[in-house]
Amino acid sequence: MFTVNPIASALGAELHGVNLATEMTPEVFQEVRRLLVEHEVVFFRDQDITPAQHRALAASFGPLQTHPAYETVEGIPEITILESTAEKPTKIEAWHTDMTFRKHPPMGCVLRSKIVPSKGGDTMWASMTAAYDALSGPMQEFLSGLTAEHDFSWGFKESLAEPGGRERLAQAVADNPPVTHPVIRTHPESGKKVIFVNSLFTTRIVELSREESNAVLAFLYNHVATPEFSCRFNWAPNSIAIWDNRSTQHKPINDYFPEHRMLHRVVIDGDKPY
Repeated sequence: MFTVNPIASALGAELHGVNLATEMTPEVFQEVRRLLVEHEVVFFRDQDITPAQHRALAASFGPLQTHPAYETVEGIPEITILESTAEKPTKIEAWHTDMTFRKHPPMGCVLRSKIVPSKGGDTMWASMTAAYDALSGPMQEFLSGLTAEHDFSWGFKESLAEPGGRERLAQAVADNPPVTHPVIRTHPESGKKVIFVNSLFTTRIVELSREESNAVLAFLYNHVATPEFSCRFNWAPNSIAIWDNRSTQHKPINDYFPEHRMLHRVVIDGDKPY
């Protein structure tokens, strides 16, 4: 059918021999989805697909979400544009799980490279399954009964602080009040436990005092960034990454300034309930 080349021990695999520009058979799609759950992020090279095909690929996994803060491709609002230029460099550098400020965060994302810098600009992913498994039994038990608050305004505080930012994002703030999620989530397909807090959107652990919450979150943010839990992907034109947003975090490596980098992302709606 196709070949699977794992790129790191914890997560990540490149899939070769799949043409995403054509409609996948049910058998191929089910295998891709199985590998996505197993490897948590899968990568494809040399996929010259149209925006409509990009949207259709993501929609094969489930209903799609839109994002309240990013520009989108004309005529296809489900495709958000993630772009960094010398005049307007990216602000996102932290490890994070996408859009946990939503009541039902995304199941996954399909990210396609459009413009890549001549060097740098890689993306890293980390397995929250591996991160959970590496915790001691007592720490797993302590965290299992806790919930955490996630807030759009916290994640986009730099954008809100810009001149006119609060006015530009007023509707997004109104539509996305803080929500709570379990600190430890059970993956709905694999049944495995995962850590589900991230430094971009998580503000506090509800059941703890502010000082206790800060200390526990600082420990977890440092823990999930352990190199052994991660993989790193070097973008080339027409590369595609599909990741399981339920069990991973990711971060861009912003080492290409002042070069231009642009990616297109489609977000797949989240599971209901946990």
